[in-house]
Amino acid sequence: MHPDENNESRLPLRIALIGAGGFLGTNLARYLGSRVAEVRCFGRRQAFPDALQGFRWITGDTSLDTTEALSEVIADCDAVIHLASTSNPTTADRDISADAQANVIASLRLFDQCVAAGIKRLVFISSGGTVYGIPAHVPIPESAPTLPITAYGVAKLAIEKYLEVYSRLRGLDYRVLRISNLYGPFQTAEKKQGVVAAFLSEAMRGEHLEIWGDGQVVRDYIYVADVAESVLAALQHQGEQRIFNIGSGTGLNLIELIDAMEHLLGRRLQRQFRPGRPVDVPVNILDCMLAKKELGWYPRTDFPDGLRRTAEWLETWHRQQRCQVG
Repeated sequence: MHPDENNESRLPLRIALIGAGGFLGTNLARYLGSRVAEVRCFGRRQAFPDALQGFRWITGDTSLDTTEALSEVIADCDAVIHLASTSNPTTADRDISADAQANVIASLRLFDQCVAAGIKRLVFISSGGTVYGIPAHVPIPESAPTLPITAYGVAKLAIEKYLEVYSRLRGLDYRVLRISNLYGPFQTAEKKQGVVAAFLSEAMRGEHLEIWGDGQVVRDYIYVADVAESVLAALQHQGEQRIFNIGSGTGLNLIELIDAMEHLLGRRLQRQFRPGRPVDVPVNILDCMLAKKELGWYPRTDFPDGLRRTAEWLETWHRQQRCQVG
């Protein structure tokens, strides 16, 4: 719970946020903190401690056997949001068995804890950018074949499938949100989290922008505040559907993305092309009509506005980093 907000207007929900210390977790905690009764945060470390002041924080690592710490954070909660992950599409392929152990097996331990604690709803943050693989048609609906081409996508899909098993055998109610390419405040280039933060950071440092392939790879970019709204909607959803795409429903290739940044920054950005990567599907655009119908959710932030807000936050963050070094 954030102590500075009026409690009367909040939903009577106590939420455990697993994986709260990073980009999405920080945004979710801040968004939900003024909208639900309590938010408890669990993670390995806080990337932005100042942003989570006032929240209850419990240090732990889902990739390890942190039974005691997990029990503490989810005790007496109504719902759990699971967004903890130790990898990304590139790093997961380097050691596939280790990735499965750290993410799939760790998720099963979390689900066991949720069942034991009587959690009423678990929301899992999956990957709309990887679980479908190379799509036959775009935009991609939830009914499309799931044929991931990376270990990261396979792990996300496996966790989804195990949630269905836990629902049938253990009574664990759940919702899965397949998120497209996230961007927004609190995303930095340090962990290779997203191309928007990476390109903006390179541009602000006057560096060449590294483009893998010919720049025609198309992605669906969704602003993080819109994703936070979808999570709150999923926590309250009462329909039969369990899996939802969450994206903008439109696509930009890398050249168009850089063009938008040049327009925002008012200057030409230097581009450096490198060989394409096998982890990159040619195009990924999500069909999000089911989320609109079932959750009453739709993306509210257009890309130019979201890009401007992201750039403003990054500029402030870079300035603070320079001051700390100086």
